[in-house]
Amino acid sequence: MKPDLFQAPDYYNLDDLLTDEHKLVRESARAWVKREVSPIIEEYAQKAAFPTQIIKGLGEIGGFGPYIPVEYGGAGLDQISYGLIMQEIERGDSGVRSTSSVQSSLVMYPIWKYGNEEQRMKYLPKLATGEFMGCFGLTEPDHGSDPGSMITNFKDMGDHYLLNGAKMWISNAPFADIAIVWAKNEEGRIHGLIVERGMEGFTTPETHNKWSLRASSTGELIFDNVKVPKENLLPNKSGLGAPLGCLDSARYGIAWGAIGAAMDCYDTALRYSKERIQFGKPIGGTQLQQKKLAEMITEITKAQLLTWRLGVLRNEGRATTTQISMAKRNNVDMAIHIAREARQMLGGMGITGEYSIMRHMMNLESVITYEGTHDIHLLITGMDVTGIPAFK
Repeated sequence: MKPDLFQAPDYYNLDDLLTDEHKLVRESARAWVKREVSPIIEEYAQKAAFPTQIIKGLGEIGGFGPYIPVEYGGAGLDQISYGLIMQEIERGDSGVRSTSSVQSSLVMYPIWKYGNEEQRMKYLPKLATGEFMGCFGLTEPDHGSDPGSMITNFKDMGDHYLLNGAKMWISNAPFADIAIVWAKNEEGRIHGLIVERGMEGFTTPETHNKWSLRASSTGELIFDNVKVPKENLLPNKSGLGAPLGCLDSARYGIAWGAIGAAMDCYDTALRYSKERIQFGKPIGGTQLQQKKLAEMITEITKAQLLTWRLGVLRNEGRATTTQISMAKRNNVDMAIHIAREARQMLGGMGITGEYSIMRHMMNLESVITYEGTHDIHLLITGMDVTGIPAFK
């Protein structure tokens, strides 16, 4: 295993905009990734398995609900700290960041925001440590970009709800202890339900043969007449806006995380360009390679400024869904282009597991699709600036 020599680029001295707490949180996450993720992640990606032994460490560095209040087991950190943690984790691997951000934004967030006090105290402290792991069921086999057309439903049976349906492409599903499931009631209104592993009729078959997010555990959620206790309904918000509010938080984390993947590809390519000798000099001394590197650091810097400003707006409670959408789309697109350019700079070595670039490139093909595809986010921005929806 090659040593993890990663050095983060900061071309515009953005560290000057961070507090000492921000930098401490980031350095703790970065050191943990170098120690616990980098040495093993290529092996786990090659064998398509999630390294469950890192779950405890993810909890210790604040990877699970860092912005959740301390009284519920969270670290009580701000949104920039959350973003920086996601950046460092995804620098290690997008699949590991997926596990972290699903737990934080798609499981803990709705329980905190939409749940009652009993639900918060029952689940959040154990989710914060990783004792409980969760997943989020919104996407269905026939309903991805149009979640409002979901067919998963539940009926009021008097002393419980009866849940039927299926969800697909669910990160953490195969090992999750609980699932936040979005389903329609008999009036067609969308609600969130907490479904626990072990409930009769609830199964989570794993999705195999992925070329992307291979070190992440993905599966389905199948509900066959599952009896869900009435106290497991999230009472404080319903309608499609409820799961979309969770996606705001998750997409914000992705906008930061994608920068981590891009920085890792850039740092790898930069170091390689100084070491690889062709025609009697390092390839970094050629114009074409310098063009690639200059464009990479420019785009990374722009993305860093975008997310920092978005983090400030999130801290102030002023960030809009459409602003978050723009950052997710821009930053993932930026990262995937950098991964492709960096892969070319490494030539044939770029496709091997000796370097992280090809793994990042494959992972980002999923990140650019999930939680709103590249094109859907484009249409969200288009609708925002014109006032005219163009989704159909």
